[in-house]
Amino acid sequence: MTQDLSALGITRPGHVYVNLSVPRLVEAAIARSEGELAASGALVARTGKRTGRSPGDKFLVRYPGQPSADRIAWGKVNQPIAPEVFERLLARVAAYLQGRDLFLIDAWAGADPRYGLPIRLVTEYAWHALFARQLFRRPDAALPDRAPEWTIISAPRFLADPALDSTKSETAVVLDVERKLVLICGTEYAGEIKKSIFSALNYVLPLSGVFPMHCSANIGADGSTALFFGLSGTGKTTLSADPERRLIGDDEHGWSDAGIFNFEGGCYAKCINLSQANEPQIWNAIRFGAVVENVVVDPISRAADYADGSLTENTRAAYPVEFIDNAELSGLGAHPRTILFLAADAFGVLPPIARLTPEQASYHFLSGYTAKLAGTEVGLRDPEATFSTCFGSPFLPLAPEVYAQMLAEKMTRHGVQVFLLNTGWTGGPTGVGQRIRLSHTRAMVHAALAGQLDRAATYTDPVFGLHVPAQIAGVPDELLRPRETWANPRAYDDKAHDLARRFIENFERFAGAPRAVAQAGPRG
Repeated sequence: MTQDLSALGITRPGHVYVNLSVPRLVEAAIARSEGELAASGALVARTGKRTGRSPGDKFLVRYPGQPSADRIAWGKVNQPIAPEVFERLLARVAAYLQGRDLFLIDAWAGADPRYGLPIRLVTEYAWHALFARQLFRRPDAALPDRAPEWTIISAPRFLADPALDSTKSETAVVLDVERKLVLICGTEYAGEIKKSIFSALNYVLPLSGVFPMHCSANIGADGSTALFFGLSGTGKTTLSADPERRLIGDDEHGWSDAGIFNFEGGCYAKCINLSQANEPQIWNAIRFGAVVENVVVDPISRAADYADGSLTENTRAAYPVEFIDNAELSGLGAHPRTILFLAADAFGVLPPIARLTPEQASYHFLSGYTAKLAGTEVGLRDPEATFSTCFGSPFLPLAPEVYAQMLAEKMTRHGVQVFLLNTGWTGGPTGVGQRIRLSHTRAMVHAALAGQLDRAATYTDPVFGLHVPAQIAGVPDELLRPRETWANPRAYDDKAHDLARRFIENFERFAGAPRAVAQAGPRG
């Protein structure tokens, strides 16, 4: 099909494949040796050197004198790049794509047509086109075909030259919010495609009074909506994929005056150690039409080995939300009644669940705590505390306080109860204690969503100042008192005070936070 891409500088492309069906994209990916079929029918692809996001290689174009120059919180996360430098890189990528076969996907980001963005992906990989087709929302009666407002150019095999392009490596992810353009090169990791649009929405939506969120969402039989905020590996996808509730989405949502809406039309599940017994909905969703990244497949049986992390711990599966049996296909939900902040505490000292005051909710939202695990990064031998503001700092173009204020206003207006949920360790840190059982975590989540913990008797944790339920049906009482699960209580005290100190030191950067919020954190 002929498609004019001259506005992007691509004047002489090869064949341009426009909005191919899933079977044709799978066929093209296999024919071009981009992937192989697993026994489940899913397409398996490898992303080479880059098996995760490259936050150090992300840039935003800075236009002096334009509104975006004053709105964007420039710094380590939002690194500026000059317009003329970006133009040179864009021209070099366009020259590289001349004469090459390209795949084009038109889609939407946002289930609410009032705030959704029609987007277009132009890429040299058929499997990247399949990824985008399954992850974003497909045009339908509610989201009709419309000229794209944002365009993503993905050239995985083009390697940037730091000497020529002023990049830090061969990889570059560049957002131009004035031209509504994203350029991705030098990385085959498909997650950059979805996260670049998430970053764009985090810039655009607050200007319309919509709160963009890095969270999953589901709906109960009574119509109540719940949100699950958390960083990668904390359980957003696992806990929101609940057979007793309808899934709205697993990663990115907006909160408008009308309620919740999903940004995406698919899920991007982390699948290391995935099992049918523990996560049946995700397991069953990995079938024909799904895309699996960096999962080792047996060369004879083609069976996927989800326990094999030899390529990366960050193995992923992308599939449309309708592959989940009880999905809410509209992507819409009412204002939430309950919010859970997820933290995988690898130190084993946080209570498994705590009811937060509004001030504590703001404190922990700004903190965005979880822990990196030993072995997941080169040279990382012990758990490492990680604080990602608003549970998504790599994707926030605006100042963190903008998003925190929006959350506080929404919580107050709609009377939302917030909980801090530790999906990490108990009885000691990693290597000593054990991961909190998923069955116990689900019991705590179900109690919170049923409203059973809103007024339940609590005790106050002496180190973290958290209000912890004294009892929860289906959960051992000792689990709710983490100090009692340690063989050496003094070792617990040392580790707890150490983590509390890290919280306090991290929060020093929010000097402008209200005093009540600043005092709502750990006591040291």
